[in-house]
Amino acid sequence: MPTYKEFHRRSLADRDAFWNEQAALIDWQTPFTSVLDYSNPPFAKWFVGGRTNICHNAVDRHLATRPDAKALVYISTETDQTGTYSFRELHREVNRFAAALKAQGVGRGDRVLIYMPMIAEAAFAMLACARIGAIHSVVFGGFAAASLATRVDDARPKVMITSDAGMRGGKPVPYKHLVDEAIRLSQHPPAKVIIVNRGLDPAMAVIAGRDLDYATLRAQHLDAEVPCEWLESSEPSYILYTSGTTGKPKGVQRDTGGYAVALTASMRHIFCLEPGDTMFTTSDIGWVVGHSYIVYGPLLNGTTTIMYEGLPIRPDPGIWWKIVSDYKVKTMFSSPTAIRVLKKQDPAYMKAYDISTLKYVFLAGEPLDEPTARWVSDSLGVAIIDNYWQTESGWPILSAQLGVQETPRKFGSPSFPVYGYDVQLLSEATAESVGPEEKGVLTIVPPLPPGCMTTIWGDDERFVRTYFSTFRNRMVYSTFDWATCDADGYYFVLGRTDDVINVAGHRLGTREIEEAVQAHSGIAEVAVVGVADPLKGQIPVAFAVVKDPARVATPELVAAMRKEVMDTVDRELGAIARPGAVHFVTVLPKTRSGKLLRRSIQALAEGRDPGDLTTIEDPSALEQIRNALAGR
Repeated sequence: MPTYKEFHRRSLADRDAFWNEQAALIDWQTPFTSVLDYSNPPFAKWFVGGRTNICHNAVDRHLATRPDAKALVYISTETDQTGTYSFRELHREVNRFAAALKAQGVGRGDRVLIYMPMIAEAAFAMLACARIGAIHSVVFGGFAAASLATRVDDARPKVMITSDAGMRGGKPVPYKHLVDEAIRLSQHPPAKVIIVNRGLDPAMAVIAGRDLDYATLRAQHLDAEVPCEWLESSEPSYILYTSGTTGKPKGVQRDTGGYAVALTASMRHIFCLEPGDTMFTTSDIGWVVGHSYIVYGPLLNGTTTIMYEGLPIRPDPGIWWKIVSDYKVKTMFSSPTAIRVLKKQDPAYMKAYDISTLKYVFLAGEPLDEPTARWVSDSLGVAIIDNYWQTESGWPILSAQLGVQETPRKFGSPSFPVYGYDVQLLSEATAESVGPEEKGVLTIVPPLPPGCMTTIWGDDERFVRTYFSTFRNRMVYSTFDWATCDADGYYFVLGRTDDVINVAGHRLGTREIEEAVQAHSGIAEVAVVGVADPLKGQIPVAFAVVKDPARVATPELVAAMRKEVMDTVDRELGAIARPGAVHFVTVLPKTRSGKLLRRSIQALAEGRDPGDLTTIEDPSALEQIRNALAGR
């Protein structure tokens, strides 16, 4: 076995040979003619000319050797339902869903928007799209109709797939009415909506001619055999929207061959899983972790994957460890926020089940603080691996790679750059590399490795402008995160350089939240900043100027207005974006050129020095922020 350093060095110095070896982990219908085409920087094309199919690699290829092995385990503590699907049974369900989509005219390159709770049919739908060469776009079920409509208009799906409702905390969360409203708001609505009816929303409306019942479609295609559509490696597999510093979400576009290779390799080198092992990832399919490590990564590797609908504390805080025990989980993937929730519970639950099969717990989505890392490590007695990545990267950028070498971990650090990533910490001022312990912008020297985003859907120019234009004279990919690297080569991620905040592992653009607040007719202006929170990492806090000061003249009126603003955000973006607090002021701190002093506002909200204020237009504006935070 090579050492980590040798493995990483070779992935950069001998890139073609390295990735040629990794590409052998998947099946190719047509071999690729070259490993990398980087003739048009920063656009990288991997495994050029190779034809493959992600669904074939995730499902069909396992039928020859392991047809009856467990592929997908579905567990809902919300509905008390479970289901186990072998690779043979998963193959049947995916073929049925693929046939249902083809019957609606969906084919290669068409988009399908999936707005689903954490049910097995959501995985069938994703794999069915991959099977027929359609491009899926999964939207998290917590987003409101207006956010959904924005994504519909950008992706222009031929079909949408939804459910009558999800469940959370024992209560139904209706979905279908949000789909109806999003379609009403959309300029480019889908022709058909396929509904998985769980019987949770008796009041669900059905629109004749447009809405189709999935159970009925499935019955029509029970014995369907749908061949895989073999795609050239660079053809898109999916679009996943992520927040940015503008109000319009960015459609991260993923390729086919590079993604399949990167994920399959990561299962071995990072997550230490073999075919037949079991992985339990506690995320949602609406986020990149759900795409990469609930649906695709484990199945590509022949690993059993667990799809869980429920909370970590219901029916009790031992439920995750019961799942680990019942299904002999080897590797878990969760978030620091979820662990902090469990930390508040009776510690006896951490010891209530036999979790001797559990070897690794990976945590990502936001910085992992040292007390939380130590607590979960001591409580479980297993290896805790902090890792760092983004929607854009699709798989880890920084992580220990224990499948390559067992390296020591440092609490608070996601360890080292992953193979394939040429990570550099650069000075924001000079674009030069910083020294040990010096803060720099975490960047990646292109080409980005396989599996990373290839562009922004429909907008190559925005891709270059957003990610590769941070430094005037250097074309490097910016993560927009600050970091340091110590003398031993361990990285420590410090936080964002831009106006995107990280709420419980979910990235939200402050601009998006500001636009949602301003959808309230009584708000003239607003600034939203991310404020440190001990549970969620960050929470959005809004400072708003009302058009009519009389609307907030008394404490009762302030409370009423605050509720109206919160309800507006819920309606426009979804409860996930609801500010933790809304404060009303008469003026916002700005420079004389009119730029909002966001970092100064954030510093005050976190009890820090607001910094250099020589350019502020109205010093009283900051005093208003201080008074608002103090409740005066």
